[in-house]
Amino acid sequence: MAHKSHRYKALQSQLEPQPALSLVTSSSKPKTKKSSTSMEVDSDDDNSVLINSSTSGPSSNAAATAAATAGGSSSGFAPLPASSQSTVLKNEFRRIPIPAHRMTPLKREWVNLYTPMVEMLGLQVRMNVPRRAVELKTSGHTVDSGAIQKGADFVKAFSLGFDVNDALALLRLDDLYLDSFEVKDVKTLHGDHLSRAIGRIAGEGGKVKFSIENASRTRIVLADTHIHILGSTQNIKIARDAVVSLILGSPPGKVYAHLKTVGARMKQRF
Repeated sequence: MAHKSHRYKALQSQLEPQPALSLVTSSSKPKTKKSSTSMEVDSDDDNSVLINSSTSGPSSNAAATAAATAGGSSSGFAPLPASSQSTVLKNEFRRIPIPAHRMTPLKREWVNLYTPMVEMLGLQVRMNVPRRAVELKTSGHTVDSGAIQKGADFVKAFSLGFDVNDALALLRLDDLYLDSFEVKDVKTLHGDHLSRAIGRIAGEGGKVKFSIENASRTRIVLADTHIHILGSTQNIKIARDAVVSLILGSPPGKVYAHLKTVGARMKQRF
């Protein structure tokens, strides 16, 4: 019984509420008002930051607004001069390599090549015969920031085998691109199988290639196993799908029917 009474007392003592301990100590000392008007914060041994708290808010904001208005910018800096705001890179330079078999056509069509780049884009053009390359450079007459890129695409298209008049569309239109791929990217073919695939793309006398060009409004160049397509993004996709179907073995008649359907759909859209 003594043991049970001892356990009962221990349990009763645990259930009794404990007196709350106050963590807040009252101090009789009066609060001292901070009268410091400035605070100095040392960030390191050499540099220090001085924070002045005595200036009034409305007056400082008005002064900052007046300074920003006088400077012409919300950041307080003076605006850039007109010469520095120009985005044209005056010393931009490009060198486009030319394959050996395209050097003779390049010399023959050189006048038709450099004339539009100089007159339309304001570029400096030079043929570097020892390096077998065409070099382009911006000048003071260049007004378009993308002029040198257009000129590089124009020369690149000619080096791939496109006619000058077809490649000239790259200078006049902004939504034309070049797409290049190989037959082996679609299917690995060797020997006579590869020759027959290229023959299916070209057709007798180039009829299949011309049909794809007219239906998709693109230009196609067959250079051995390389295929280059010039046109807009949507038209390039149509021409590439037709070429891929021919490489995979589809008969030209089936490709013709699909191109006729796509051509009718494009006419209705435009």
